[in-house]
Amino acid sequence: MSAVVPAASDAPAPAGPVAGPVAAGEGSAAQWSARYAAALMNTFGAPRRVLVRGDGVYVWDADGRRYLDLLGGIAVNALGHAHPTLTAAISAQLGTLGHVSNFFATPTQIALAERLLGLAEAPAGSRVFFTNSGTEANEAVVKMARRTGRPRILALEGSFHGRTMGALALTHKPAYREPFEPLPGGVEFLPFGDLAVLEDAMADDVAALVLEVVQGEAGVRPLPAGYLARARELADAHGVLLVLDEVQTGIGRTGAWFAFQHPDLGGGVRPDVITLAKGLGGGFPIGAVLALSSEAATLLGPGQHGTTFGGNPVAAAAGLATLGVLERDDVLAHVRELGARLSTVLAAAGPLVVQVRGSGLLLAVELIGPVAGEVADLALAAGFIVNPVTPSALRLAPPLVLTWDQVEPFVAFLASLDPTALGLPAPTDQPKEAS
Repeated sequence: MSAVVPAASDAPAPAGPVAGPVAAGEGSAAQWSARYAAALMNTFGAPRRVLVRGDGVYVWDADGRRYLDLLGGIAVNALGHAHPTLTAAISAQLGTLGHVSNFFATPTQIALAERLLGLAEAPAGSRVFFTNSGTEANEAVVKMARRTGRPRILALEGSFHGRTMGALALTHKPAYREPFEPLPGGVEFLPFGDLAVLEDAMADDVAALVLEVVQGEAGVRPLPAGYLARARELADAHGVLLVLDEVQTGIGRTGAWFAFQHPDLGGGVRPDVITLAKGLGGGFPIGAVLALSSEAATLLGPGQHGTTFGGNPVAAAAGLATLGVLERDDVLAHVRELGARLSTVLAAAGPLVVQVRGSGLLLAVELIGPVAGEVADLALAAGFIVNPVTPSALRLAPPLVLTWDQVEPFVAFLASLDPTALGLPAPTDQPKEAS
């Protein structure tokens, strides 16, 4: 039997005005889409919807349709949409002091740096550099690696570290890289999870080994057990910077403040450098580089790197508010509990699902065939936002405040889908797993 997909227009409309105060004026989704096509560069393709309002884990489009946001701006909206504590902190700071330049310091900037170092259990001599995004944080890492005087940087196949030229040099996907070559040189890509190749590649001329504890863009792939611990040993033996890109996994996404602290992911193996962004500001743009030793912290000196907006007081206030709510409301424990339950239930959610990967609220639902795009379209029509991260996998990275009652309708939707209606053969009985 084919799945019955309810129309998104059947979902409840928000109380009051759909869009709230939109300075550019009102309009239908079709009107806004036409204006988008005429005014913005076509770097993202046609927008799936024009969203005008958010509240908690829900967003509404310009035609009044409601959607459960299971992507969270790609792991950004840690507290959901329009969280009162976050919006109040941003408003209060902007009404006090909005921007100063980095010739000056502000209390929020200093306090956020101290807070992050504390959460990372950083040793004495550690320092923070603030950016506006994850790609800028990884760009800084490339410059730090250059400052060691060593020519080689190692990254993994399947990696994604950003789209600026230095960060793109660390990103493996050819479709992202090839249009912009030649890129900054010296980067070598190693097969994902292959310790023997890593052992052969590590040497005294390697400046940095850059890893994601969980590769998000490759389909939510955690590093194999033991890989990170061995990488730490090899880095120590050769004097190599071990850099962990926690842009997507950091700030509670896996149920720990950082994925390297998660017992099943990093096991507490401490890196030399961490890069952060996404969830740190709860939706406000901010990124950070955490150098967890005096040696790493002093690789970039005065005049060797900089940023106009990085660490501005409003972004720092957003970061402090986000961390404060996550701690106050014990959200990390909630992420662990809900993530485990969701993984188990999704793995058994009907014949279309083969496996669930990931940790906490960063999950991939592996399907029995390359129909993730079609399933994501059906989900959107039914009022659910998910991401077809690979041809056969859906990525879920919802707000960390999501509840079971809110996500249960999506589980039922997924379980209702008939593989044969999607052009797939009827599945045979096979064991399923959450990993």
